[in-house]
Amino acid sequence: MKKQQLKSEPYMMNRELSWLKFNERVLNEAGNPAVPLAERLTFASIYQSNLDEFYRVRVGTLMDQMESKEVVRENKTNMTSEQQVKAILQETRDLDQKKAAIYEQLMGELEPKGIRLINFNKLSAEEGKLLETYFDNEIAPYLSANIVSKQQPFPFLKNKDIYAVALLETKGGKTRAAIIPCSNNVFRRLIDIPTRKGTFMLSEELILHFLPKMFKNYVVKEKSLIRVTRNADIDTETIYDEDLDYRDAMENLIKQRKRMSPVRMEMSRELNKKLTSSLCKEIKVDKDHVFLSRVPLDLSFVFALQGYLRSLEQNGTADTKQLFYQRRAPRMTPQLDSKAPLIPQVMKKDVLLSYPFESIKPFISLLDEAAKDESVVSIKMTLYRLADKSQIVDALVEAAENGKEVVVLVELRARFDEESNIEYSRILEEAGCRVIYGLNGFKVHSKLCLISRKTEDGVSYVTQIGTGNYNEKTSALYTDLSLITGNQAIGKEAAEVFAALLKGETVEKTDLLLVAPKCLQNRVLEMIDEEIAHAKQGEESYIGIKINSLTDKAIITKLVEASQAGVKIEMIVRGICCLIPGIEGYTENIKVVSIVGRFLEHSRIYRFGTKEREKVYLASADFMTRNTIRRVEVAAPVLDDTLKERLDWMFETMMKDNEKGKCLNASGKYVDRESNGTKLNSQELFYAMAYSNAEKAQTKA
Repeated sequence: MKKQQLKSEPYMMNRELSWLKFNERVLNEAGNPAVPLAERLTFASIYQSNLDEFYRVRVGTLMDQMESKEVVRENKTNMTSEQQVKAILQETRDLDQKKAAIYEQLMGELEPKGIRLINFNKLSAEEGKLLETYFDNEIAPYLSANIVSKQQPFPFLKNKDIYAVALLETKGGKTRAAIIPCSNNVFRRLIDIPTRKGTFMLSEELILHFLPKMFKNYVVKEKSLIRVTRNADIDTETIYDEDLDYRDAMENLIKQRKRMSPVRMEMSRELNKKLTSSLCKEIKVDKDHVFLSRVPLDLSFVFALQGYLRSLEQNGTADTKQLFYQRRAPRMTPQLDSKAPLIPQVMKKDVLLSYPFESIKPFISLLDEAAKDESVVSIKMTLYRLADKSQIVDALVEAAENGKEVVVLVELRARFDEESNIEYSRILEEAGCRVIYGLNGFKVHSKLCLISRKTEDGVSYVTQIGTGNYNEKTSALYTDLSLITGNQAIGKEAAEVFAALLKGETVEKTDLLLVAPKCLQNRVLEMIDEEIAHAKQGEESYIGIKINSLTDKAIITKLVEASQAGVKIEMIVRGICCLIPGIEGYTENIKVVSIVGRFLEHSRIYRFGTKEREKVYLASADFMTRNTIRRVEVAAPVLDDTLKERLDWMFETMMKDNEKGKCLNASGKYVDRESNGTKLNSQELFYAMAYSNAEKAQTKA
């Protein structure tokens, strides 16, 4: 019997196509003339690295599903995996054209500023000779040319490395394929032309030009640069085995990722069909997954161009201030006196840190203080992504060395951070910390820290719950929120979360905290139902949500029900949004805004109810099924009225952002906001407020 195909709802958008719309908004910032020119280069590079990861993870997953005997459909639009991949490939080709136009525009605008990326054909004979000498002395000795034959099989191409490929012809008319790796740490990628200040050439283009010198007994018939993107969708759940050391098994799995199947191949020049087919066969990539790129295959070199522009400013040879954002640095919060002990201050009042506008330093200082405080008996913490040379880890190590009980859950399955986390887990263990690696079947994505103290009145807790990682670097680049509280009821529930984790379990019930996988989605649905009930009684009702992604169908369906009941719903969704607002009869009471600006929007805020009965939470969880029922996540209520009012103001300000905020309309397109002549950039306003508050606090002191 044929399985009945479900009809998709008019307010649903495919997850993958929605993500591509987000990345297009990143690309649009690269072409936005209101963004400083040098900063637009960053957005171009971010667009590319985002797309690389998308292909490695999402397209890789879909291609794995296509290998299944059963037809797999996603639950929003009922598209099959094959249909989704086909749509993604077409959308990528369209975006590639846009990327090429923006890149050409950027390079054109850089020329008057003293920077030019040049190809060999535009050099003089003298300059060509200089570069040939440079190639012979500085590059050629470090190249390993490979002519494919029975004795020399086609080499393995590393993920995202650049290779020069050529079709060679012998004097007898026979053809051979040649491969040369161009990615090398020995020589510089950005080569300056000594006769032209500020003029550069990419090393791979130089290699491609002088490729005939590597094959003097052949005629080079065709040549191109290529770059392969490999699947990264490793199945971490398969490594659970009582006979295996979990950490060692993870290391073996990471090694497997490096050799996984390609999901895309990019080429800098068009090759004949026969050679392209041969490459596809050797690399094992489908022809539909081959992309011709009119821009460099790896845009990370733009950071070297930015460095060059900065050097001009530092040397006093040029004023490049207008090319970069105004310098900003996180400010110290006025809520705390950094010269006085922090634990007593936090016990008196809750503290909310807003990154990157406010510094993460007070939290690090709190950990340092806890490591030395004689009353502190234990520190428990969940770690997902950490900075290089992490000060957080340093504080935990010191605490353990000082005799404190330190329990750290290090999530070894944090994608692309596995190796770093494995190394940190060893450092923590060697210092005497108790390290656990997560739960069977559930990633631990919560941002939770619990400091337990022994006082005259018994145990006393200081709890920190955040929306972002314990990472000093990203705290200056991502917008996140960190609540530090001495509320003992919250501390007790946080202790229960850690107790469950230590037993390899998840909490079954909570009163204050929302804790996935069992006590978050259901509680969110209940609070939406409460607003529906108020609306049906003719009362004012409200839901405000700020998240990175919305894909959870149960929550989407309930939000649609709330809209139909007349609940006013405002949402700030940075990336994937599978719900289309403004659809008559379904979502006309829902408004969705996406902010893509200087800093990556990463904070999560849940608001339920009108002012007099409002519940406000900050959380580590997006409204994605993987977060709400497949991970350990924590959302904490904001109980302090002053902090609640601050979060409300921040949310309302972001909803009004008409400079970096785009509105999702009923057609599924993101459009500019109406400005009425007054521009509002929420991130810049928050930074201005942080500077002003810090200065006022300093003046009072």
